[in-house]
Formats: sequence, structure tokens, C-alpha cells
Amino acid sequence: MPSTSDTGKNYKYRVKAIPFHCLYKFKANEKLRLLHFYILKLGKRKHDPWCESNQGEPAVKRPCGTKRSTEKEAVILNHVKNTIGSIAAKLYDQDDTRLSTFLKNKIKNLETEKKELVGVFGKTGAGKSSLINAVIEEKMLLPSGSVDACTSVMIKVESNRYNEKYELVIEFITPEEWEDELGLLRCMVDNGIQENHDDDDNDDDDYHDAVDKLTALYEEEWREKSPEQLMEPKYFKEIPEFLLLKQKTLGFATARDLSDYITKYTRNASIKGRNKSIKKWYWPIVKSVTVRVPRNNFLQNVTLVDLPGNGDRNKSRDTMWKEIIGNCSAVWVVTEINRAAADKESWEILKNVCNLIGNGGECQHIHIICTKSDDISHSYDNSIADVQSLILKRNKAAKDGVIEELNKLTKIKKHFSYDSIKVFTVSSKEFFTNKHLSPENTEIPRLQEFLQNLNDCHSETIHYVSGARGILSLMHGASLRQENGKNKEVREALDKNLSLQTESVINEMNKIHAAFEKHLQEGVEKSKSSCKEILKSALYPKGKSGRGFCSQLKKAVENGGIWKPKKGKEINLNMKLTSRLTDSIDKLFRETFPNERQCDPFNGAINTFTLGTDGLKQTYKDLELQLLFLKSEEDLLKANLSKSTRKQKKTVYTSLIRTIEKSMQDCYNEAVVFSGSGTLQNLRETIEKHVFGLKNNMFEHAKIVMLIELRELMEEILRRLERTMKEATEVSLGTDYQSIPDVSAEFELVQKLYDELLQNSQNRDHF
Repeated sequence: MPSTSDTGKNYKYRVKAIPFHCLYKFKANEKLRLLHFYILKLGKRKHDPWCESNQGEPAVKRPCGTKRSTEKEAVILNHVKNTIGSIAAKLYDQDDTRLSTFLKNKIKNLETEKKELVGVFGKTGAGKSSLINAVIEEKMLLPSGSVDACTSVMIKVESNRYNEKYELVIEFITPEEWEDELGLLRCMVDNGIQENHDDDDNDDDDYHDAVDKLTALYEEEWREKSPEQLMEPKYFKEIPEFLLLKQKTLGFATARDLSDYITKYTRNASIKGRNKSIKKWYWPIVKSVTVRVPRNNFLQNVTLVDLPGNGDRNKSRDTMWKEIIGNCSAVWVVTEINRAAADKESWEILKNVCNLIGNGGECQHIHIICTKSDDISHSYDNSIADVQSLILKRNKAAKDGVIEELNKLTKIKKHFSYDSIKVFTVSSKEFFTNKHLSPENTEIPRLQEFLQNLNDCHSETIHYVSGARGILSLMHGASLRQENGKNKEVREALDKNLSLQTESVINEMNKIHAAFEKHLQEGVEKSKSSCKEILKSALYPKGKSGRGFCSQLKKAVENGGIWKPKKGKEINLNMKLTSRLTDSIDKLFRETFPNERQCDPFNGAINTFTLGTDGLKQTYKDLELQLLFLKSEEDLLKANLSKSTRKQKKTVYTSLIRTIEKSMQDCYNEAVVFSGSGTLQNLRETIEKHVFGLKNNMFEHAKIVMLIELRELMEEILRRLERTMKEATEVSLGTDYQSIPDVSAEFELVQKLYDELLQNSQNRDHF
């Protein structure tokens, strides 16, 4: 082993030669010098691959200093994880004691994986696939460009962390679900043949949708076969995974190879637009597709999800769709620039998902992305400078028009602040060709910068390193501890502080609960008084013919009060009935449970909670290491509580509509049997009778359920606060001495890396 007086040149050689997972074999001071030298070299490199395109296209200007800063953090995090891994191995070799078991659990809980979801919506031909390809700089990844084809299933695009291939993972619906759907499709076809659809475009859409699905998978054989016969294994020879309830995984050397293969699993093409070499199209039975891209800087901790705009009639696909929507950190609504402001379909998508992504979700950012900004008529007659000027002028006009339309969407404003909504005008084609626009003017780099910010794992890194530092401080302090009577004093002071701080959190939560009860009661009264108005708008919509609306309403009651047509507005009776309740609490809910990461839930009550360990360290210096651990434990707990609250609050918010759905289910079961002459009138009368009969109890019950779930969330947070900090105090300041490994060197190393990380954070903020 070289001495500590080795030159920098020798250390450089050793860093290149030694894998990080082997560094634990070196002494602490040697590891630290190795790591610091490597970090120093990162900061001095002239050639930075993070600042280049990996596809041979023009480089995108990025803040290279910030990227190097992120790279340094990755090195620090990797080394701290290796250090903690070696400590965990030592602990597992020892007998279980209360302290060792506690430490093992703490080490296990340090590991968290951050994955941000970006949902991408847009009508057929809007350029979603091209946009995704451009943003991640993979020109040939997702198939695009055909107006005769649309993406019919959910496509998740993420990084491949396992190998260097382009991977395709296909998840199917179950055979049972497909067999049930076959019966429904057959029924739609039979009804379509028997009836005239001249006055009902949606019924016509349903007929053609059913024919498209059946023909895609079975060609023309379905016309002479029963649903049972269409489930025979011979139809699924190419995809045996479907019948075996397995995923289908394939690897490809290039993006183009994957793109050529993925089409039949994701794209619904018209007869004239279909690839003649593809005989069977499997998208009707696909639940979702995951595309994994190797070596992609924009997808390190981000998944882009190309989403069908209106959910799905298949229940498992619709459930997955809603779950993904609720977990999205950002939503991109993609529309063509030449009709962005007037694109009603895009605005309908946004309004339909508003509750799911806002108070009922985790979305922090809404981006309206106007595509094809380079599409200028007669531009071939102008110079490059003139074309660029025309494009930029229209971009500004398009943004102004979209912002004007956004200002009219009052429902969106209840869920999102003005700052969280942005408009982009992009050209995916120009980003790759640079014919008329610089990369910056295509605005693709702005979206890339946004993804890089989502990728930024600094908060997760600091939490892990801080937690590791806390664990090592506890272990080091325990090995040095000598009983001098001060432990009891400190525990009593901490217990007192815990009681006072918990009481403060309880008081704030009680105020919040009372505010919700007040607002919900107002919503109950408005729901009761406006029942007639709500039912009139839902059951007697303007501009709907009797025959056409009857068919849609019948489908809605068959589907639990919801019907999603291929085009136009969805029917959602449950949402209509819940609207006055949600309106009453939307503003309060957003203030109490903000989606923005920089804002804390419960009016900051969790974030202000503290045991006051910093003050105690001044008085009890002999217990400084144990108090350092408790401060680390407190910080990690508050961060985890804020994160879990953002997820649990979704259940609280959606409790209103779930309760209404349950209250209405008997009504739907009764109405579903109507057919023939007078069906529409019978449907209307049945729904009206049910709602008027239950209105004095149904809305009140929804209020009570939400308040109960809100109280349960509050109590769970309080339990975690008290239990976690009480256990941490007892273990760290317990009087019984317990033998644990000597970690003095590891603690010193991680402490210095922690300081390095904080300094790195300041440098990042400077950029």
C-alpha cells in the first residue's frame, strides 16, 4: 500500500484503477485523499461529456458547472453508500441487540429512489412522439409522423440502468379482461350493424373502434368467430407471454430497431396507413409499454409517459392511467401551434385531469407545448433571417393566445398557481436540422433544462449523507460514552420538548380540521340546494339529441356513472354531483397540502417541529455526537413526513367522489336494465328520484368520510413523530453500554464528505 506521501500523479492512477466498491479496503485518511483528488480533477476537466449531445447532433448549451457539481455529488453519494455498506456488513456479523437492530433498520431505510414522472398529453398528430425524441436527443426512438396512426397505449420512456441496450418491456392486460372486452366489442359491432348512427357520432365511433380492435388482432377472422373461439392459443403464438400472464422483454442495438418493432404494440393505424408487412397488431391487448434508453442524461431520475388523453374503457388500463396521472410531477399538454389557443380538445384534456393532477395528485408544473413552430407557409420564398423572424413573431402571438385562454380556466386556478403554468413554442425538426432556428430558439433546450432540474438528486443525496452521518455519530458516540448522570437530564429535556412540540402540531392540525369541517358543511348545503340545477346540466345537456344522448347515458350507468367517448366531453355523473363539495374546499386543500416541494403541508407545522438539540449541544458537549444523531433523525423524519403526506393527501381528496360513487351505485344497477322505447325518460327519472331521495344524507356522508380520513392522516403523522423521536432518544441516550464496531475513521470521513457536499451545494446555488 502506498504511503500518504504519494504524489497526485500516483493517486490519479489509483483512482482510475480502483473501483469505488473496493475503496472500503483503504484506511479512512487514504480514502478521503483519493476521493478529494478525484473530485478536484472533475472540477478541472476541460472536456465535459455532460455538455455534449450523444447523438452527433449540435450540442445543447447547458450549465456545465452545475453538471460537474451534480457529478461530484454522485461521487460523494457513491462513496458514502460504500462506507455504510461496509458498516452494515460488520453489524450483521454481530449478535442482535436493541442498538444493533435499531442501526440495521436505520441503514436499510436510508436508501430511497427518486423517480419523477412527466405526463405527456396531446391529440393525434400533435407531435408528442417527435417532441419526446427531441427532448431526450434520440431522433429515431418513438415512431412518429403518420397522420393515419395514433398512439393507443401508454408508453413510458425511462433510463436503462441495467445494460447498454435499448429495451422494450410490454405489459399485457389479462386474458380474462380481454375475453370480457371481446364480448363488449362484439355487442358494439352488432348494435352498429343494426342501428342507424346518423344522429349519434359517438355510437358511430364506438362501432368503428370495436371493428378496429378486432381487425387489428384477428384480421377478418373475428367476423365468423365467437369470443370463446377468439381466445384460442393459436391467435397468440407470437406473444405467448399474454396467456402466461408475463411481460415481454426485448433488447435492441439501436433506437431505430426498437422503433420499427414497437409499432404493432402501440399504434392504431387506419387500413390505408398500416404497414403491409405487419399482419397482426397487438395494441388492443397491451396495458402499457416501457422503453428503456441507455446512457441518457435527461432520464436519470425522470420517466416521460406518453398518455392517451382520456383514460381507457378497459378498467385495468384506466386504473393504471389514473395512478400515473396522480403521480406526475409535471404535465405537458402538446398541441399544434397553428391552432393552439383554439384547440378545444387540449383544453378538455386539461379540465378533465385537473382534479387528478392538482389536489388529487402531485403535479407541480403544467406546460402547454405548442409544436411545429417551424411550419410557416411559403417560407421558401424568404431568407433564413426572414423565416426566423416570422417564426419568432408567430411564437409570441401563439403564447399570448394560449395565455389568454388559460386565464379563462377558473377551475385550473383553484389547483395551480400562475407561476406553475408555462407555455413553450417548440420545433422538434429544427432542433435536429438547425436550418432556420438555433437550438435555443426551438425551445427544446428549455425543456431539457427543466428535465435536468427534475433529475437533480441533490435533496436525496443530502438526505442520505446526512442520515449516514447521523448513524455514524450515534455509533461513535456510543463507543465513547461514559455514564456521568447527564444522560438522564438530557432525556428529560428532550421528552419535555417533544411533548411541547407535539402539542403545537396538534393545535395547528385541529385548526385545519375545523376549517375543513366549516368549508365542507358549506359545500353540503350548496350541494343540497343546487341538486336540481346539477341534474339538469347532467341529464338534459344543451345541444344533445334525445337518441344520441340516451345511448351515452346508458353507457354511463353501465360503467358506474362515467362514459369516455372517443371525441368530445366525457359524462361523469359522480363528478357533477361532487362538484359543489370539491369547490368548497379546493382552495383550502391546496393551501394545506401544496404540491410544490418548497412548501410544507399543514401550514408548516411539521417543518417547524424541533427537539431543540442545537441548544442542548452547547450545554452537554459530552453528548454532542448523540444529539447530532437526533438532529439528523429529526430532519430526515420531517422530510419523509412531507413526502408521504403528499401521497396520502390524494386519498383524502378523492374520498369525496369515491363516497358519492358508492352512494350512486344502487341507482346505476337499477337503471342499467332499461331498454327499448322510453329508455331515456326512465334513466332520467331513476337518477333524479335516487338523488333527491338521498340528498339529505349523501353529501353529509361524503363530508364525514373526508373528515375521518383527514383526521386519520393527522393522527398517523403525530404517531410517527412521537414514536420515531421517542425511540431515537431512548436508544441514543440509553444507560446500558452495548458493544458496537469502532467507526471513528468512517465517521471522520463521512463528516468531511458531508461538509464537502454542503460546500458543493453553495457552489450549485451560485450557478
